Amino acid sequence: MKLIHDENPSNRSGNRPFEDVLRASLSRRHLLARSAVLGATGFLASMAGNRALVNVASAGTSLADAESLAEAGTTLAQRGGSLINFPLLPAAEGSGPMPGISSAYQYDVLIPWGTPLQPGVAEYTGNPNTRPSAEDQTKMVGIGHDGMWFFPLGNDSNTHGVLAINHEYGTNPHVLGKAQPTSLSDVRLSQHAHGVSVVEIRKTNGRWQPVTNSRRNRRIHANTPVTFSGPAAGSAVLKTPAGNAPLGTLNNCANGYTPWGTYLTCEENFNGYFGVPSGTSFTPTPEQRRYGFSANGFGYGWQNFDPRFNLANPQYKNEENTYGWVVEIDPMDPNQVPVKRTALGRFKHESAEIVVGQGGRVVAYMGDDERFDYIYKFVSSGNWRSMRARGISPLDDGKLYVAKFNDNGTGSWLELTISNPALAARFSSQAEVLTYARIAADILGATPMDRPEWVAAAPNGDIYCTLTNNSQRGSTGRPGADAANPLAPNPDGHIIKWRDSSNHVGTSFTWDIFILARDTHGANDERTFSSPDGLWADRFGRLFIQTDGTQRKGLNDQMLVADTNTGEIRRLFTGVTGCEVTGVAITPDQRTMFVNIQHPGDGNPAQTNFPRPFDGVTIPRDVTVVITRKDGGVIGS
Repeated sequence: MKLIHDENPSNRSGNRPFEDVLRASLSRRHLLARSAVLGATGFLASMAGNRALVNVASAGTSLADAESLAEAGTTLAQRGGSLINFPLLPAAEGSGPMPGISSAYQYDVLIPWGTPLQPGVAEYTGNPNTRPSAEDQTKMVGIGHDGMWFFPLGNDSNTHGVLAINHEYGTNPHVLGKAQPTSLSDVRLSQHAHGVSVVEIRKTNGRWQPVTNSRRNRRIHANTPVTFSGPAAGSAVLKTPAGNAPLGTLNNCANGYTPWGTYLTCEENFNGYFGVPSGTSFTPTPEQRRYGFSANGFGYGWQNFDPRFNLANPQYKNEENTYGWVVEIDPMDPNQVPVKRTALGRFKHESAEIVVGQGGRVVAYMGDDERFDYIYKFVSSGNWRSMRARGISPLDDGKLYVAKFNDNGTGSWLELTISNPALAARFSSQAEVLTYARIAADILGATPMDRPEWVAAAPNGDIYCTLTNNSQRGSTGRPGADAANPLAPNPDGHIIKWRDSSNHVGTSFTWDIFILARDTHGANDERTFSSPDGLWADRFGRLFIQTDGTQRKGLNDQMLVADTNTGEIRRLFTGVTGCEVTGVAITPDQRTMFVNIQHPGDGNPAQTNFPRPFDGVTIPRDVTVVITRKDGGVIGS
């Protein structure tokens, strides 16, 4: 989401900033001189290893196919060949009201906001004089397309599957056609446009289309029944005096998926939907302040008609604590109640990248997307297969850690546990530690980062994280810049990588800078990008980088492909004016990629009418873009 979550950082802990650590590390390793050359090596060499093959197979590819693809990638690396052979999309062709794409590729559109998921509901086509009803919106694709994943079905795994897709946000003018809601019905429409869509899709006659009569299709929104599991479930900190059943998920940003075939959706800027009615006195508690709650939130106005979102309503005390979690959804079971997994902690979750580590333990890497906040990981207590066989969710029983980066290129994972005397002095239970994970991380001295967003796991064990930007580095009251540090302020962002000890489950790691975005801004540098956000690593050694923020050379937000062996970066795709390019999902053969265009034109039809041709009138709609190579080859090649 643009800007809205980068305005008022709430971390006032005074923990040593990452800027200081990075300054020392850059000096030590002279990274500035070589940051334009991506430093990852050996990415492909481990592709044929059992861990990589298991991870590939768990994503929906058969083990035989995984072995074939891994062998192809390893052979290419041994030949010294480039992983990227498509013609780059020139920066000069990457702006305007319609997408741009490399000449070797083509795109189609799928499931724009307002696409019916059930028979008997009319599609919303962007008519500026009307909007869906609140009831109809529960039966159609939502707005704010973001993170997603493709779950293949049957023998047609590359042409038939279920797409689970997040709906992060939509402004009142875009969703309602007016600045503020004037009734509870308006609020319900906005609430029902948020959340998640689960959509069965099939490729028919060369085009992907939704299966509108599928029993699997469903919407999960701000009023859908949910349940809690893990250490904080049933705790006092999640109960309201009104005793209302838990409802809903919202501001669903990035995502993850599990080896057992479920979808993880991550609640990010949940604080912005709460507030108090105009003229109501409100002083946030220290806990609310640390999570960014304010009297007016982001201006949605839900608190004026729905008491659940009124922070001054004593009957709904703690309602705000029911958001900010990772939510597990079974895309194949339309009757499954979404589960909020509290063991993974409560913060502004950007994504939950799942890997299988030593001993078959599940590890989730997560970023907290706010300036000066932290990177976390969760490690299950045991082998995930064994835990599930015993009826225990691997996401309910384990340890949550937060990252501390050291000057010498090493780091430590600090456990957030009530057994730590420093945390026991502040909290009364593990439920409180997890519910206020940010405060616990402050106490432990975690390293404040520049908006940690998407995390991507490479098959060789390297983990990458986008740090989108930080406009307040060096501002009044914040760490200042000096000649040795070009990242204060940090308007363009960077990507960091690390490798954990003990195959992901250890408590130490080594880290390095993958790339500083500012080093791609040369006058003739076609790699140029800023504000890296979405991130995905494929099985061959390519890193797909998506952006959310102002780009140089007049570009719209974009998706680039990096060869982590050679350092080459090429632009594959650009979005439309005023949009964010976000979300990556792939068919098992990696020959079809799904990417999202979020808030095209910021909802303004004078900027774009995508996915319709430009007419200056039709309301633009968030949409999924289906990308293929014209020759049918692997995406990114």
